[in-house]
Amino acid sequence: MSVTTPAATDFYVRDEAHHAAGSSTHLGFWIYLMSDCLIFAVLFATYGVLGASLAGGPGPRDLFELPLVALNTSLLLISSITYGFAMLAMNAGDQKKTLQWLAVTGLFGAAFVGVELYEFTHLIHEGAGPQRSGFLSAFFALVGTHGLHVTFGILWLIVLMAQVQKRGLIGANQRRITCLSLFWHFLDLVWIGVFTFVYLLGVLR
Repeated sequence: MSVTTPAATDFYVRDEAHHAAGSSTHLGFWIYLMSDCLIFAVLFATYGVLGASLAGGPGPRDLFELPLVALNTSLLLISSITYGFAMLAMNAGDQKKTLQWLAVTGLFGAAFVGVELYEFTHLIHEGAGPQRSGFLSAFFALVGTHGLHVTFGILWLIVLMAQVQKRGLIGANQRRITCLSLFWHFLDLVWIGVFTFVYLLGVLR
């Protein structure tokens, strides 16, 4: 029969106090982001290998409309700024402004996905679907995966707004808002890579 001494109990209590609330949540989310980095790294590498495999079909210069892509890039970057304002409002304890800025962020994100869907539809209508060449298969895989992530982020944002509306800016909701902020800014960084590596360099070379 084991006996826990008061000294040992005090040690475990003190040790537990050193771990901030929600630290395991943040750690788990960082691990998830690292796994997402690996996914996009593989997709970028695949595009790098297949980007010149046109199979006699159209290439980046024939298909990409840089003004449209620049507009879409601006929408996502602005959404990152508005999310920053949501974080400032959350830190100030202003629930109403937090919800307003989160809603604006969601609208910009939805506009981004809408433009991306328009681009995909236009390419497929022109006969440049993912089955046309290795280049287009890699393109649709990379850009489509990013678009799915943004769509998931918007759904997460809607659920989070409902939780804040119902329960307020409690500690758990603040941690969720912070995790979504990391996810959203991560998608911005990935898209800057897509814009530079896929669209810009594709048109210039």
